[in-house]
Amino acid sequence: MEKFDEITAAVWLSVQQLDFWWQLLALAFALLLASLTNRRLQLLVAAQNIRGTGLRHVAVRSIQRLLWPLTALAILVPVKIIFEMNDLPAQILAIAVPVLVALAVIRLVVYILRKAFSVSPLLKSSENLLAGIIWFGVLLHLAGWLPGVLAVLDSLATTVGETRISVLAVIKLVFMIALAFTLAIWLAEFISQRVQRSAHISPSMQVGFAKFSKFLLITIAFLVALNAVGINLSSLAVFGGALGVGLGFGLQRIASNFISGFILVFDRSIKPGDIITVGDKFGWVEQLNARYVVVRNREGVDTLIPNENLITSEVINWSYADRNVRIIVRVQISYEDDPEQAMALMLACAFSSPRVLKTPEPTVRLIEFADSGIELQLRVWIEDMEKGTGAVKSDINLAIWRTFKENNITIPYPQRDLHIKSGWPTAAVDTVKTPEQD
Repeated sequence: MEKFDEITAAVWLSVQQLDFWWQLLALAFALLLASLTNRRLQLLVAAQNIRGTGLRHVAVRSIQRLLWPLTALAILVPVKIIFEMNDLPAQILAIAVPVLVALAVIRLVVYILRKAFSVSPLLKSSENLLAGIIWFGVLLHLAGWLPGVLAVLDSLATTVGETRISVLAVIKLVFMIALAFTLAIWLAEFISQRVQRSAHISPSMQVGFAKFSKFLLITIAFLVALNAVGINLSSLAVFGGALGVGLGFGLQRIASNFISGFILVFDRSIKPGDIITVGDKFGWVEQLNARYVVVRNREGVDTLIPNENLITSEVINWSYADRNVRIIVRVQISYEDDPEQAMALMLACAFSSPRVLKTPEPTVRLIEFADSGIELQLRVWIEDMEKGTGAVKSDINLAIWRTFKENNITIPYPQRDLHIKSGWPTAAVDTVKTPEQD
């Protein structure tokens, strides 16, 4: 607490001096003028980024974040020189110059780190907060107050068993874990992007390698962060035992889904883009995640299927080895019509849908002599099962209907023949009167 009292006394002594307020006024004037200039420059730079993409967009956005601190430096440095030439105190201005330099570097680094990850509202909103925290630490260091503040934070401590836990130790742990996780995730994203660009690695192996590298790097980052703050890794044995008990009692399904995800990836049975049916769920695979698979159906609804279900239950993969799928269109004709003529007409209607493939060729088969008519089947092939089969069948059925109408081929109704093998019952015959009996 003595350090804190000394810092408070020094600040109070500086505030009571007139030179302090002159420097503060000059600093405020420089910052206000920099803000007004920055507005005009921002409009000019933004006009250059209307159609900017890729590296150009990143460069322009980086310049926009550097404009204010650089403009403030361009105004503040001459003001500081004027103070020094007139033998006026310039301690605050001397502190403000490196603070602005540090702020420019911090804003640039934070923006580049944010661009390295997937954009999220939380990450975008925390950029200014993170920059402000780092900037405040730099300000304390330049003012010479950082050692005293650290001593105060270290004095706020408690003892748990044989371990002393202070506020400073907790802040260091959080900072080291955040830094290590940031570097690990950034490196994992970089590896994932490089792997996805490779044409020699299958999609499922790309997902598997990205998952494995991310899991490995995050684990290493966590262990390195704990070791950096002085936590003995052997103490994690108790945590490992508790984790084992947790897996045995309540986390079996989570662990099973996690391991099943790696199995699905490495055996390449399911990969992004595959068209699958699981139970009554039909759709194509959008994502392979650590715990579940995202399957999107024709209605645009995403179904999250646990990885364990894909391992333990029957899964129909319509595009496992070949994306071609056969569609069967069933039609019946009357026994009075010529089946060979009908088969030729059906074959001519096969390409009424543009999605029907020419290879393999469509075929027509006479399947059976059914109760109501002769059953024929037109068999065609498509390669885009994710678009469904309803449109293809509809186009072919309409074409067959028109063609059969033009050639007088009948599609029969269901028919039943009733045969009476004996006469009316005797009682019923006796009750019927003839004209002679009237």
